[in-house]
This record gives sequence, C-alpha cells and structure tokens, in this order.
Amino acid sequence: MPELPEVENVCLGLAQTVVGQTVTRVSLRRADVVRGSCRPTALLRGQVIQRIDRLGKQFALVGQQSTKGESPGSPACVCIHLGMTGSLRFYPNTRTFRPDNHTHIVWHLDDGGRLAFRDPRRFGGLWTFDSVASLKETRWVKLGEDALTITPTRLHAGLSTTQRALKAALLDQAVVAGLGNIYVDELLFGCGVSPLRPGYKVSLRESQRLVRKMRVILKRAIKLGGSTLRDYVDTSGRSGGFQLQHRVYGRSGQPCMSCGRELLYAAIAGRTTVYCRGCQS
Repeated sequence: MPELPEVENVCLGLAQTVVGQTVTRVSLRRADVVRGSCRPTALLRGQVIQRIDRLGKQFALVGQQSTKGESPGSPACVCIHLGMTGSLRFYPNTRTFRPDNHTHIVWHLDDGGRLAFRDPRRFGGLWTFDSVASLKETRWVKLGEDALTITPTRLHAGLSTTQRALKAALLDQAVVAGLGNIYVDELLFGCGVSPLRPGYKVSLRESQRLVRKMRVILKRAIKLGGSTLRDYVDTSGRSGGFQLQHRVYGRSGQPCMSCGRELLYAAIAGRTTVYCRGCQS
C-alpha cells in the first residue's frame, strides 16, 4: 500500500501538472469507487484545481468555481485514497492515454490532458465533499497528526496509553498518519527499538528520537520517489527508488546490515514485521 512518501510524490506530481487547470469533463466509468455525490460538479467539473492537500496517506484535489462573473464559493474537493493498487496518472495528451477496465474515473482538463484514477483491486476510492472544512470535520478528523509534522509530545501521548506492540501502534492512523508496514520497520530498526515493545513503555526521549528519525527516513524516501514493490508509480508512471535502501523490510532471514545476525520475522497486528533482535531492544 502506498505510504506517505509515495503519496507525497503523487501530490508533488499533481502540483506540477494539474494545479491551475480547469476540469472540462468527468468520465465516471465505475460509480462504486465514489463515496458521496457522483454528480460531475461534485467531481470538480467546471472547477479549477487550485491546490492539493494531503494528510497521511490521503490527499484531496481542491477545486474552485471557474465561471466568470460569479463570486467564488467554498472550494469543493475530492479526497483520494490509493489503497493497495490505486494510482493517479496524468497524461499530457490523448495519444498516450489508453484506459483499461481498471480505469475508473477520468478528469478531462482544459489543456487537453487527462487525469486518470486506476485501481485493479478497488481497495482505494474517492470521497466527494462540498468543502475542505467538511472533509476535515468528517473524514480527516479521525486521523492523527501527519508523520512529517507530528511533535514528540503528541507521539508520546498517543503511545503512552496503549499496551499494543509498538509496531501495531505506529500503524494506527489515529496515532500518526502516514506510516505503513515499510516505514515502521525501517524506523524502528533505525532507532534500535523492538517492534514488540508495548507502546506505553516508550519514553518521551525515545519518542523524540523516533520523530527525528521518522522525518529523516520519510524525507529521504520522498526524494528517491518512494518505494515500489509491485504496483506503485507516480503521476508520470515512474517507479520509486527507496526500496533499494531498505535495511530490514522484506529481508527476513538475511543478515542484519549492522551486526550480521539473521533478521527475524514476526506477525504483528496481522502484518509482516522484520527486525533484528541484536540491534533492537
């Protein structure tokens, strides 16, 4: 599943390609991927895409009425969650655009380009809102602070009340938004903390170290385009490169890059977890 670095790269790509463009038409090819109104206007037809907002693994296309002579109302928005296999691709012209059965919605833009949402397994989806405030009050209110901006105090507060394993707590989007299986494994190894330790046993000082390392890893992953394991590509169809720097994720049974011990496997909160018993305590 795309995590914060992958989703941030999608947002960066959208900022360069579709922000400032007007949606002239919307082709909804599969209505059940949309929660909320499926009307073309709810899906931003006739609106200028004015910006891209993101919180954790979710992001929103924020529109603004483009009709001349009318006073602008509250910006409508479409929230997108890519799920396991979702992607949002920008095609600058129709010659390069070949929709298939997994292409569920297409935004036609005034410069002739197309923006297409594709999701073979349909674990992702779209949510329509009549304002950004409505999105934040009804959907994003359930999420914790973004992993790039959360403070050590807030992270410690979220961990201090749970007896769950630290790996499970950090995967909880209500504790911190944006982390998934890949980056939690890499983070805990980088900080030398066991994924099995109960959350309430993490001190404030350790929370400070977790936040510092979290930002370093996430920013490095963003710079390298995120991690591509199977399906993830950015808006131009490019794969990420950070998977080449994974130190533990996906390396169960291989030697630890720090101490040489065999990396161990555990299932925590139903998720595959790889860690080093020698380096993490």
